[in-house]
Amino acid sequence: MTCPDNAQKPANPFRPFAGLAHPREVIRQFTPNWFAATMGTGILALTLPQMSGIGPALTPVGQGLWFLAIGLFVLFSGLYAARWVLFGHEARRIFGHNVVSMFIGTIPMGLATIVNGCIMFGIGLFGPGMIICAQALWWVSVAMSLACGVGVPYLMFTRHRISLDGMTAVWLLPVVAAEVAGASGGLLAPHLADAHARLVVLVVSYVLWGYSVPVALGILVILVLRMALYKLPHESMAASSWLALGPIGTGALGMLVLGGDAPAVFAANGLAPIGQAAWGIGAVAGLALWGLGLWWLALALFITVRYWRDGILFNLGWWAYTFPLGVYTAATYRLGATLHLGFFGAVATVLTAALALMWVVVASRTLAGAWKGHLFVSPCLATPQ
Repeated sequence: MTCPDNAQKPANPFRPFAGLAHPREVIRQFTPNWFAATMGTGILALTLPQMSGIGPALTPVGQGLWFLAIGLFVLFSGLYAARWVLFGHEARRIFGHNVVSMFIGTIPMGLATIVNGCIMFGIGLFGPGMIICAQALWWVSVAMSLACGVGVPYLMFTRHRISLDGMTAVWLLPVVAAEVAGASGGLLAPHLADAHARLVVLVVSYVLWGYSVPVALGILVILVLRMALYKLPHESMAASSWLALGPIGTGALGMLVLGGDAPAVFAANGLAPIGQAAWGIGAVAGLALWGLGLWWLALALFITVRYWRDGILFNLGWWAYTFPLGVYTAATYRLGATLHLGFFGAVATVLTAALALMWVVVASRTLAGAWKGHLFVSPCLATPQ
């Protein structure tokens, strides 16, 4: 996700993986960066059906993208598992790499978009049994999010060689996974039959929000300082400026979704006053975080124009243009529904159109790069151990 296409000698464009020395390099060079494609595809699937006026007509498209996200997640999981089986001694190097290790967080976040799709699409397509599937997958994503949210920072503190001028927004990726799972839990909770189970999922989701958002906001403070002192990062990290929108958008979405669940869930467990307070806190916090996201969105647009004006090569990092914008868009839709203000729905519709356009660009270039093999690069292998 951080490496541009490799310079390769001319090869037969009709032969897959022509840019690789051998097709097995697909497995040997596979990294978690690819799961960002699942994240971007999944969030587009979830936002398209919410577009004002034409959302219902786009539901089949959303369903198709959800199935595509599932297929990508299964494929990527198989490839990454194969790397650990066949090239385990090299796969372990990820823990010592201060950039690639951050992308471990994309695995549970990609899974979370599939869980949300189980709720949005799966129940209607396959019946209430999908709730059980969604609940099981959600707990898996929670476990992975908790692990990488602490495990990767621990590696940063003990093994990685870190400098402030080398910092980028990728530091957010392992931390943000927990709040993504928390927002997903807010979507899941109302569909559970048992009142106590709904309370457990809601409480865990609030904990996940607290486990992630304050840490992410602290990282953003350091990121602003880094960019003021050392200016923009290398062009290969151009899309990373959008990553900061992810925890802001997901934090807002989580507060709004969990706050919307809170009155009914807490009341069913004899805690009605807490539920009403949580609703108000969720609405205000969601609105405040949305305002912070608006500032970062404008900043990211200016930064992107500067990078693109100078010309940048495509790499897997371009998927950072999709998921952060997608979760901010989802928060905008939810804010409009919570406050009953059509303005937010109109803004979210425009953002969804921009997200769809960017997805087409990034997905087509990813497909082309994957066919040629140029995108299968593991920076860990070039790092001395």
